Amino acid sequence: MKRLLTGTLLCLTLGPAAAVMEPTEKNAIAMAERGAAFIKEHGKDEMIKKINAKDPDYLQGELYVDMRDIHSGIVLAHPINPSIIGNDLTDVPDASGKRYRREIIELAQRKGKGWVDYMYKNPTNGKIEPKTTYILRVGDVVLEAGIYKK
Repeated sequence: MKRLLTGTLLCLTLGPAAAVMEPTEKNAIAMAERGAAFIKEHGKDEMIKKINAKDPDYLQGELYVDMRDIHSGIVLAHPINPSIIGNDLTDVPDASGKRYRREIIELAQRKGKGWVDYMYKNPTNGKIEPKTTYILRVGDVVLEAGIYKK
């Protein structure tokens, strides 16, 4: 009973602050940069293992990091949709017809980082929604961390 009362009081004290916050662009950048630092220290193969194992540093609700080869476009790691790993989806369009993966690769090759907008299935609700993804080139791979626009 004491534990129940303590938990109830804690929830009442924290109020709305205890609710899960929606990820921001800042969160996406930080996650991609954390991934880049990991790759530089441990290599891309270890990062692939972390992403595919759904490591909580790189998968937090609807915010996650995935990785693709910058030259071939082949998906190297994806925590939400493992069926696309090993596939080149460069010219597969989103729901609106945009070839956003090609845009990701071209931006990574040209500038090394930036944002790309497209439509994608939100893993938390299963709906196709507008998404913006921060891309960051690390050697011959691209890390991608996106947020859904509300």
